[in-house]
Amino acid sequence: MKQAVVLSSLLLAAAQAWCQAPTPQGEIKGQALAHTAESARAVVAGGALVLPSAATGGAVFAGAFKDAPKTVGSRVPVVLFLHGSSGLGLKAIGEWQQWLATLGVASFAPDSFGLAGRATYTSPVNKDFYEKIHALRASEITLALQALKETPWADTRKIVLAGTSEGAVAVARHGGDGFAGRMIFSWSCEDNYFVTAHQTAVVRDQPVLNVIGATDPFFSRSNAWLGQPSAAGHCAAVFKDHTRASVVLIPAAPHTLLNLPAARQVVAGFLQELPR
Repeated sequence: MKQAVVLSSLLLAAAQAWCQAPTPQGEIKGQALAHTAESARAVVAGGALVLPSAATGGAVFAGAFKDAPKTVGSRVPVVLFLHGSSGLGLKAIGEWQQWLATLGVASFAPDSFGLAGRATYTSPVNKDFYEKIHALRASEITLALQALKETPWADTRKIVLAGTSEGAVAVARHGGDGFAGRMIFSWSCEDNYFVTAHQTAVVRDQPVLNVIGATDPFFSRSNAWLGQPSAAGHCAAVFKDHTRASVVLIPAAPHTLLNLPAARQVVAGFLQELPR
């Protein structure tokens, strides 16, 4: 009994320490939070495109969307990918796109930083600011999808919307037409410091894949300033009645997990099961 009391006291102390942990001071830089006509073009033109050999009729192409080869092979499935707050400079994104090409899948990642003076941040900051960022990212889905529909290599029946972290919020919220499925990386679909409300869209019959670390440093309870003490740290609750949704938790995974073997394995399976 004495040991149980001691253990309970230790757990209580740990919970109190978690609640009382000081919240770090975030920072906002830049002011631009809505695309202009010029940046709307730049978001697409400067986006990162990788085309598999089936689409080019030759070698794999990797470069800016504006430099896509004029001669093409056949139409192929496409992953439309929204990067996180670090932008396209994150090496893992290019590596992941190259890997997708080995599966015969094209990928296009629009460049949110095509907006001059685009606001950036170090978390945590206020929710109103985050929501303006989320609205900005949502607008990029429309811009990129329209551009893909005008290409000779995109199979418009097989476009999958995907995103990680900041980009994943817009993906999770997107309930519109035009996508064969969605992949939500490193976002938990829960109310927390990052949103006023998660607003996740559940689209009937649309396949959904959520991949996140079991203790994600930002969106699990391991984050002392998460702002949600009852957080599960993944999207299972919102998709609990969705028979075509899968949630994959990867132990000891970092926030950027696209290229972990466990993540690649489930992504490959998800893409293979898309309607033919």
